[in-house]
Amino acid sequence: MTPDERLLTGPTDDRRALLFLLLLATVLFGAGLGLRDPWPADEPRFALVARQMVESGEWLFPVRGGELYPDKPPLFMWAIALFLKLTGSLRVAFLLPSLLAGLGTLALVFDLARRLHDRATAWRAGLLLLLTVQFTLQARTAQIDALVTLWITLGVYAFVRFLLLGGGWRWYYLGWFAAGLGVITKGVGILALFALVPALYTHRAEIRRAPLSSWPKALAGPLALLAAVSLWGVPMLVAVAQSGDPALEAYRNNILFKQTVTRYGAAWHHVEPWWDYLVKVIPPFWLPLSLLLPWLVPAWVREVRAGDRRVPVLLGYLLLVLVFFSASPGKRGVYITPATPALALLAAPLLPELLRKTWPRRLFAGLAGLVGALGLLAALAALLVPKVGERLAAEEIANPWPAALVLGVAATAFVLRFRRFPLAAVAFVLSIVWLVVGFGVNPLLNASRTPRAVVEAAESRVPPGEALALVAYREQFLLFARRPTNHFPYLMPPEMQGAAAARWQAGDAGRWVLGPDKALADAFDLSSATDLGKRHGRRWLLVPPGSGRPDAAAPDGPVYLYTPPKTAP
Repeated sequence: MTPDERLLTGPTDDRRALLFLLLLATVLFGAGLGLRDPWPADEPRFALVARQMVESGEWLFPVRGGELYPDKPPLFMWAIALFLKLTGSLRVAFLLPSLLAGLGTLALVFDLARRLHDRATAWRAGLLLLLTVQFTLQARTAQIDALVTLWITLGVYAFVRFLLLGGGWRWYYLGWFAAGLGVITKGVGILALFALVPALYTHRAEIRRAPLSSWPKALAGPLALLAAVSLWGVPMLVAVAQSGDPALEAYRNNILFKQTVTRYGAAWHHVEPWWDYLVKVIPPFWLPLSLLLPWLVPAWVREVRAGDRRVPVLLGYLLLVLVFFSASPGKRGVYITPATPALALLAAPLLPELLRKTWPRRLFAGLAGLVGALGLLAALAALLVPKVGERLAAEEIANPWPAALVLGVAATAFVLRFRRFPLAAVAFVLSIVWLVVGFGVNPLLNASRTPRAVVEAAESRVPPGEALALVAYREQFLLFARRPTNHFPYLMPPEMQGAAAARWQAGDAGRWVLGPDKALADAFDLSSATDLGKRHGRRWLLVPPGSGRPDAAAPDGPVYLYTPPKTAP
């Protein structure tokens, strides 16, 4: 049996196949665990909120640096906080929810493919999902999308069990409940319900013949969703109603309306054209499966016409997810991660047939060879081109040529070893990529992706007993703070924060301000400021007391105080 044939069939026992798949996924998802800190844009925010939950004991309302955080429901941050209590290490805890969510999603995909087809197809579905760049990338990062993908996939799994596998009403209600868990993780958890939409066509005969007694059961589905949402929603609403606190009322209104309806219909950032996912996201981030789409799409059309109800249910769900996010002006590549499990389920039965064709084999082999070539070129450039070394040094990045060389040599070796077996070549090369990134690249990038040096330099210059305020900062600064630190509302524009900081500094003696040069330029005399270096694309200055030029028109908003734990960071 050839390497590709072994990869197409997998272990011959169901349990062994699933365990081997989960073991491989654990290695790839966990490569480098504990070797880096939370990185922008989202990871430091969620990590900071979770750490404050553990510090303060306030779990109902997410707080970042003493300021309410109304952008996302708290379930993902609860998960990080729970693992922080269990492990005592934020570097480990912040990545564990996504890692475990990835494993859970893989297990659901494997079991569903096994029930819909057979063990070999289940193995291929899991392997294809694991190889999909976007899915594994999210399982390795502390963004919410891996966890919400788990809940959405659980909902789709339950609805498919109900629709196609005779599972009964309990699976129908589980699907709704899973969608509710997705809602209190990220509002788009409701996408699981899209799996029911194609059933209006595929199951139209059953719907027409359904007895009257079935309709109350079907209409009770939303109650299961509300039950899940109520796990957090009811205590939150009760607490807000009893508090009489305008800040909590604003939090409630923001999380219920602005972060759902307004964010979807009138997005104020990440605005992209409707075709963004089709052109800029799917081709690179759904590799290697995106290479097979020219053959997969006609095959799916044929199966739909042949009356195979498994395909329209999953394909309809996938297309509705893409249409849903494409219709919103605000787009980020991570948003469509919940579609990747359905893509793997749809592609797995067709993979053996496709890999007998010439061009799919060439494209897979070409992808593996390209990765190897890029690794070798990156190593040579970092080692031999002076400008590359100078740029890395300026960004305080350790020279990555050894890691790039390992990637290039290993990938090239696998390409040569499996030159007649493109699936094996792609599988081994992509696995090497994640291992090298986790153990070799990320530790080298960590210093440049965190403001530790800037924060330590600022705190060493501020005398004990004097105050420090941050302007236009990211949550990473508070993660590395070791002394009480003031800051301004994160929704306040940077220049307005600079003006507010000047007013704050003028209010008392011994007040220092740390912020990016552009945000401070109009409100401070920067002639005595200390340049602490560049982070996040901005140059950070420490401004001593008495440097502010307070403007009477400066915003008079709240000033928050964050006191880090003694063990931080």
